[in-house]
Amino acid sequence: MTRTVSLLLMLIVCDYSIAQDSINRECVDSVSIIETRTKFNYRQLAVPSVMIAVGAFGVSNNWFVKRKTQLRGKIGAWRGDNRFRIDDYAQYLPVVSNVLMGCVGVKSRHSFKERVAVTATAYAAMGIMVNGVKWMVNERRPDSSNLNSFPSGHTATAFMGAELIRVEYGNVFGTIAYVFSTCIGLLRIYNDRHWLNDVIAGAGFGILSARIGYWLLPFERRLFGWKKSKPAVVVSPFYNPNLRDVGLAVCVAF
Repeated sequence: MTRTVSLLLMLIVCDYSIAQDSINRECVDSVSIIETRTKFNYRQLAVPSVMIAVGAFGVSNNWFVKRKTQLRGKIGAWRGDNRFRIDDYAQYLPVVSNVLMGCVGVKSRHSFKERVAVTATAYAAMGIMVNGVKWMVNERRPDSSNLNSFPSGHTATAFMGAELIRVEYGNVFGTIAYVFSTCIGLLRIYNDRHWLNDVIAGAGFGILSARIGYWLLPFERRLFGWKKSKPAVVVSPFYNPNLRDVGLAVCVAF
């Protein structure tokens, strides 16, 4: 009996050590992956910066103004009086999809609460940047309805969601989301609500906003105490054929 108890205790200690080592390795790997995706990297600024710069160049540059005016004329002649207002609602589809796709079985890289935090942070950053630039630039819309054309907020919202999906769910879903977001931007031009440069810059602001959301995620984890790991339970049955003893070792690693 003493021998059985000793072996059982050794088994418990062994199981606990194995479980703890496994958990530590998984935590290190997970943290490494997460930090790689959320840590600021200046190279992530390249694409959105170029898009915003090109869009800003088109606000007053004579060559660009002439080209975007010609494009508007061609689209207007082809469009006539037809309008598709679906872009007013469809702009939010990538954003909502980023939050909910993980809830319906699609493997995500972050938990639901982290996706909500990233999306909310990105949306706030996008709203501040886009509306601030609109207020400063005062570009007239193609349909002359007001002076807040640059950049396109609808396009920024859609591309923000597309970038969130790309990072969260991988390149396949990301490509689909980007194609969809590009269609939103084209609809803004088609509906005579934005110039070409507005859409290009809006896409840049959207991508940048998504990156800001991920850059700030580590701070939000510390703020809300989300760095605690879940306890792991290891159950190991035990049988000694010589003594005909049966045991069960239960290990909980915190």
